[in-house]
Amino acid sequence: MEVELNRIEEEMLTEGLKIPNDTHEDVRVGGEEVSKVVKIVGTPLGEPLEPSDSAISSATQLDSVANKKIKDHVAIAKKFDLIDFEAASIVTGTSWYYLRNAGALLELALIQYAMQKLINKGYTPVITPDVVRTEFSNACGFQPRNDELSQNYFVSTSAHISSEDSAPYQRALSATAEIPLAGIYAGRILSESQLPIRMVGFGRAFRAEAGARGQDTKGLYRVHQFSKVEIFCLTRPEESGAILDEIVDIQEEIFRELGLCFRILDMPTHELGASAYRKYDVEAWMPGRGRWGEISSASNCTDYQSRRLNIRYKPSTSSSEEQINNDLNDIARQKIQQTPHTEFVHTLNGTAIAVPRMIIAILESFQRDDGKVKIPEVLRNWMGGMETIG
Repeated sequence: MEVELNRIEEEMLTEGLKIPNDTHEDVRVGGEEVSKVVKIVGTPLGEPLEPSDSAISSATQLDSVANKKIKDHVAIAKKFDLIDFEAASIVTGTSWYYLRNAGALLELALIQYAMQKLINKGYTPVITPDVVRTEFSNACGFQPRNDELSQNYFVSTSAHISSEDSAPYQRALSATAEIPLAGIYAGRILSESQLPIRMVGFGRAFRAEAGARGQDTKGLYRVHQFSKVEIFCLTRPEESGAILDEIVDIQEEIFRELGLCFRILDMPTHELGASAYRKYDVEAWMPGRGRWGEISSASNCTDYQSRRLNIRYKPSTSSSEEQINNDLNDIARQKIQQTPHTEFVHTLNGTAIAVPRMIIAILESFQRDDGKVKIPEVLRNWMGGMETIG
C-alpha cells in the first residue's frame, strides 16, 4: 500500500509541475499575432513604419536607405572573414559556427559592454557553469510541451548510449544562464533585508531545437550555441512588477546606446511559456532579413520557479506582529519561533545581450555605402579603438 501511495504521489507531482504559471490581467489572449507593440525606437532601414497602437519614440532616427541595396549579415561576414560556417559544419555540424577576426572581437566587446553596464547599476557579476542538473532545468520551465522537440542537449559520461536505456539523463547543457543563476539559491531561506537580489551572469546557451523553423536557419539567427549575458533577480512579491520595468528599461538603454532600431512587445498568453506571468520581447529591425527579429526578452516568473526550487524568504516582523508576540506566553512564542513564517520569492530574468542576433543587427544596420560597417561607439573601447569593420 505504501509503495503504491508513493507512486501515485510521484505521478501527481509530475503532472502538477506541468501546470504553467498564471498570467497578468493585462496580457492579451492569443498567439504572436496579437502581441501589443509598446514602443518603437528608430526607423527601419528601407521600410516605412506601419500605423499601429504603438507609441513612436522620438529617439535619433536611422538614415533612410530605401534605394540602396542592403546586404545580409552572411554576405557581409563572408566579405570580411568574420564567420566560418563551413569549417564548423565539418567539425561539429550545421547551425554551428566560428567567429573570426572582427567577428570574434565584436562578441567580446558586446559581452564586456553589457556586463559593465549592469555592474554599474549594482548587479552582481557571475560566470555560470554551462552544465546543469536536469531537475534545475525542469524547475525553471525548460521542458518541451507534448508536441515540441526538447531544447536540451543531455550530457552523459557513457560512450555507449542507446534509446533503450531506462535511466534518465542527470545533466544537460544549459539553455540559458537563467537556470544556474536560479539554482544558486535553491533550497534556501533568505532574510527580507537581502532582497532584492540582482545578478548579471555570463554563460553559453545551448539549444538543440535550432533549425526547427525553415526560414530562420540561415546564418546566425538560429544556432545551437551562443554567448549570452543574462539578468536575474529575486524579489519580494510586491516589488516584482517594478523590477520587471527596471529590467526592460535597462534593455532599452542598451539597445539605444548601440544605435539599433527596435521595438518592445507585450507578449500574449501563447508566447509566455510555462514559467512567465508576464513577458516583454525586444525585436530589432534586421535590414538584410527584411523583418523584425527577437534580440531580447524579460519575464516576471512570480513564484513559479521559486516553488519548484524552494527559494523562500522570511518577512521582517511588523510592529503589530511584535505586539502580538509580546502578549503570548513563553510556550506559544517558542513554537512560533521554531516554525517561522516564510514566503516564496519572485524571480525575474531578462537578456542583456544574446551575441549572434546582436551581431546580425549591427552588421546589417550599420553597413555603409563604401561597404564598410560602422562599429557602435560604445563598443570601440573593447575593440582596440576600431571604428569600422573593413
